[in-house]
Amino acid sequence: MFIDTHCHFDFPLFTNHLDESINYIRQANITGLIIPAVAAHHFDTVLQLANHYNEIYAALGLHPIYSHTEADLEQLRNRLSHLPQKVVAIGEIGLDKYNLTIDWQQQLFFFRSQLMLAKQFDLPVLIHSRKTHDIMYHELHQADLPCRGVIHGFSGSYQQAMQFIKLGYSIGVGGVISYDRANKTRNTIANLPLASLVLETDAPDMPLSGKQGQANRPENIVEIFKILTELRSESPEQILNTILTNTLTLFSRINRMTTLCKK
Repeated sequence: MFIDTHCHFDFPLFTNHLDESINYIRQANITGLIIPAVAAHHFDTVLQLANHYNEIYAALGLHPIYSHTEADLEQLRNRLSHLPQKVVAIGEIGLDKYNLTIDWQQQLFFFRSQLMLAKQFDLPVLIHSRKTHDIMYHELHQADLPCRGVIHGFSGSYQQAMQFIKLGYSIGVGGVISYDRANKTRNTIANLPLASLVLETDAPDMPLSGKQGQANRPENIVEIFKILTELRSESPEQILNTILTNTLTLFSRINRMTTLCKK
């Protein structure tokens, strides 16, 4: 049983072949998949997918590398104020100094505004942080969110990861660990507390090693998990059970819905 905590399943690669894509994730034993929106015009698609398929959950947010308006922020606030049942997080939100096509002050404004919404609506966050880990730590420390969230696509140092973990954040483990050259990240993930890890693919981005140039897919979470078991000292069963517990604890709305479905 796998939960992909970060997959852009609303992108055309998947929505243009929806029945086939859903069958693939079911065959891979993916029982949960969180789609983070990247802009306001994605909200409807993400919510429609979540409402239509039991496995799919939604996160609503404004990504830092896209241009947004205050009207988009107001739309996000309005959606959250009538919190749809299958919205489990705010995301994808964050900061990005690798791609500075968006003014830095604008990034900070939208990020801080969305952190305030996460606090107001008591939701975890899916955090995008590229070349901003130290700044991000300061921002998250200041925000002091009740539900914390996931540092998505983490590729920083062990020390940086532990700073986030001490704040109560989880670390997203994705395809980067499939690359032998990513020694720093692989060693970091191998040594972090297992109780702070969740799985993600970031599909269709972040292709695995050997699949460069191909679109990533959520069913590749099975391979990511296998690589993780090779890096860690715990048994595969312990890793799988702990990560599932981590995920359901963090995304408590999935946990409640899963419990209801089992009754």
